[in-house]
Amino acid sequence: MNVAAILLAAGSASRFGSDKLLHVLPHGVPIAVQSARHLKAVVEKVVVVVRPGSVELQKAFQNESVETVVCEQADQGMGESLACAVRVTTGDAFLIALADMPFIRPTSIEAVRDALASGAPLVAPYFHGRRGHPVGIAALFRKKMEQLSGDEGAKKLLASHADKLVKIPVGDPGVLRDIDKPSDLSPPLVV
Repeated sequence: MNVAAILLAAGSASRFGSDKLLHVLPHGVPIAVQSARHLKAVVEKVVVVVRPGSVELQKAFQNESVETVVCEQADQGMGESLACAVRVTTGDAFLIALADMPFIRPTSIEAVRDALASGAPLVAPYFHGRRGHPVGIAALFRKKMEQLSGDEGAKKLLASHADKLVKIPVGDPGVLRDIDKPSDLSPPLVV
């Protein structure tokens, strides 16, 4: 099965105070690049969606050998960005990840990919009973994803087909840890 990864990197990052996706982590790698590297380690095809004018971010992704798509309507929300990426990406299934989540372990990404490859229509990792990222969506939902809009991304799609969702328990708090403000970069409490 051909699983393609879509990395959503077209948000405005308004709460961070600067371009959080280019913010360098302690080991010297920008947040978004780290997220892309984790996907690339597990999935051969990675497509990154950026907003217009994200020249520096596009260059960073080009250096990682991932495909970049500019979503002209990115300001309309995550749903529009996801729809934009799905329209130009081929695959039997999609692994949808967020660029502001650099702490997801590759093993968690592999678990979602493997469930998709085994025929699961919808997949999500769960840490301590909470749904995390990345989520896996089979191509059977392609048309619905192409019609997404607004800020919720695939959230409604997952909710309306909850009976088809395969929940993968993981011991990875990174599946829940996104970066919205600088304080989110502090080490998390151990749970």
